[in-house]
Amino acid sequence: MSTCSTAPSPQKKNYFLSQPHQPFFVFGLLWAIISMVFFVLSHKGVITLSISENQFHLYSLAFLVFAQFFHGFLFTTFPRFCSTMAIPKEAYIRIVWLYQIGAALFFVGSLLSEWLTLFAMLAVFFAHSMAIFALYWIYKIGQSPVKQDPFWILVAHGITLITHLLWIIAFGISLVWNFQNWFPLIPPIIVNFFFVFLTFSVAQRMIPFFSHSQEPRTKYFVETVLGAFILKTLFALVTFTAGEAVVGILLALYLFREFLRWKLHPFNSPAIIWILHLALFWLPTGLLIGSLTQIVEMIYSVSFLFAEIHLLALGFLTTILIGFGTRVTLGHSGQTPDTDKVTIALFWWTQVIVIARFALSVDTAFGGSHSWLFDAAACGWIFLFIVWGGRYGKTLIFGKKSI
Repeated sequence: MSTCSTAPSPQKKNYFLSQPHQPFFVFGLLWAIISMVFFVLSHKGVITLSISENQFHLYSLAFLVFAQFFHGFLFTTFPRFCSTMAIPKEAYIRIVWLYQIGAALFFVGSLLSEWLTLFAMLAVFFAHSMAIFALYWIYKIGQSPVKQDPFWILVAHGITLITHLLWIIAFGISLVWNFQNWFPLIPPIIVNFFFVFLTFSVAQRMIPFFSHSQEPRTKYFVETVLGAFILKTLFALVTFTAGEAVVGILLALYLFREFLRWKLHPFNSPAIIWILHLALFWLPTGLLIGSLTQIVEMIYSVSFLFAEIHLLALGFLTTILIGFGTRVTLGHSGQTPDTDKVTIALFWWTQVIVIARFALSVDTAFGGSHSWLFDAAACGWIFLFIVWGGRYGKTLIFGKKSI
């Protein structure tokens, strides 16, 4: 006599949602491509956005693209920094989906309605707040006796979260009242603290560790860098260009000296490591070149079209994210964290994008009108994320080695 079991069959595990970096990276890739497509179409007059191009460009990249890459990386590594348990799946899943709801509404709203865009921003802000609270919770219960690096990461996130809220408040007021001069106050804070200082806080810990550098940090190193960025930001907010440029030059020289002192040996390192070295040195390089362009702008009354912002966001931030993203994707799928020819080519391609975007700034400053430079930089960005997604998307979604 045969018996039939009534026990339910076990459900197949959803690998895509099994680790926090996977959905955050995949959706970050998706919105990185879509945001640039929208920006290019708006710039070419194909579509009309309900908000200004500059607001759309900065908000979408900061809070829909880079924020998700940051969360994917930090939700994986932050518990290790603090020596505590991993962030529970039920906690990060809610954040992941709320981000995607907010992102989808933001892009729809950017085409249809400022009010829908405002509602989308509120949803994204709520997701952003939940993510920072999760990191703060990990920090508080962490057992690590040394938590300076996680502290500075939270400081950068805290400054950004406050700025995010102020952005939403100012944007909401501007919908009912003639309040149009607020936006120039936002980019210096977002760039200096979210794009740069947050990335720096992670990089100054992880890159020497990956490089087996035994050199101790200079005393008050991170505090000095933070103080310089605070001063630089204040000068930017009051449009004291000369002061901002001087602080940028001094900070660049200070960082150059410190990074050289670490003895990283990039020419004797594996590709996955020297790529991160290259990204690290883009920080002082971007600050130095950006400060020099500010001096030229001040003397000759020309515009380099946000040269420093793009040198830092592309040369430093994007290269760092691609490097860390590749390492995390491979390492957490059971593969050796190394690079192949395709990945190395993508890192060099990132440098081409940086050069193309800087060439656009120089061309604009000297009165040129070579729009193909804009097209080259924008299309290069889209191509970068499409190819990186094609190379590692299968690993992120299915856990299988990409071909």
